[in-house]
Amino acid sequence: MAKRMGTNTLITDTFPSVAGYAAVASKKEGEGPLGRELDVVCEDSYFGEKTWEKAESRMQKDAVSKAIAKANIAVSELDYIFAGDLLNQCIATTYGLRDMGTSFLGLYGACSTMAQSLGMAALFVDTGMAGKAAAVTSSHFCSAERQFRFPLEYGGVRTPTSQWTVTGSGAAVVAPSDEAPYIKAVHFGKITDMGITDINNMGAAMAPAAAKTLEDFFSDTETTPDDYDLIVTGDLGIIGRDLLRELMQRDGITLGKNYTDCGLLVYDRTEQKVESGGSGCGCSAITLCSYIMNRIKSGELREVLFVATGALMSPTSQQQGESIPAIAHLVYLSNNKNAVKGS
Repeated sequence: MAKRMGTNTLITDTFPSVAGYAAVASKKEGEGPLGRELDVVCEDSYFGEKTWEKAESRMQKDAVSKAIAKANIAVSELDYIFAGDLLNQCIATTYGLRDMGTSFLGLYGACSTMAQSLGMAALFVDTGMAGKAAAVTSSHFCSAERQFRFPLEYGGVRTPTSQWTVTGSGAAVVAPSDEAPYIKAVHFGKITDMGITDINNMGAAMAPAAAKTLEDFFSDTETTPDDYDLIVTGDLGIIGRDLLRELMQRDGITLGKNYTDCGLLVYDRTEQKVESGGSGCGCSAITLCSYIMNRIKSGELREVLFVATGALMSPTSQQQGESIPAIAHLVYLSNNKNAVKGS
């Protein structure tokens, strides 16, 4: 059974495994640096559906189905699905997964949802409350722009600090297994709010949450950034990435060359004109469920901290002039079952 280390880090006892994972995305993502590692790349951003919202639902359904197939199990073997998205009432998720016939727990962690759902799935499997569980999330550039900013037809000019919402979905099936990637620990973050109100500067709003989560995790486990092969945040983009480095350096922690951000991995900022980088639930989800998982599985990466970040605002809160609270959840992944340092 999972045990608490320090103030808020949960160490798994059985080291549940990601038995199957999949990443589904659209043309723009397929043209980026991770294109060859994605399981499905659809040239049509509608994914054969009539609306962008239905396209997002289709992505989730396809990602879960692909992950289940790669885990070599039937959907009936899943005990729970933990899932969410960015749309009101998480409609991309509920409509996409409504025919699965599996116990469902809808989550809203904004762009942190991949880590939140994966962490929940791991803990349910580790404690025996589930034999197998799935984690999934998604975002769609067009549906997100319509909800949070402006209709695409408006033709608004994007600021240098803005980020491009990834059209993609990532899914992972967690189960007891003797094959990597293993989930060694989960750290659910605390809400931070630095008073930022600019919806076009999400990286700056979320960076303090990532700093808080990482600093708390390092304190709980008595480790440092140098103990990990890769530390990757969710979707801070270049602005948030640099701010995170600055915030942690101020507190005496240096993030070295083993730190990067999913928003800088998924697109080529120079060629693809995505301003500060990628964002959205799908940003960290497709990066984790392709590039990162592949390298853990092969042994190229041994110890990885995946820290997905989310801005917990809504169109209504923005219209009312509220600041943007943020959250960051951490999942510690590994290609071995060696005990966690200090546990």
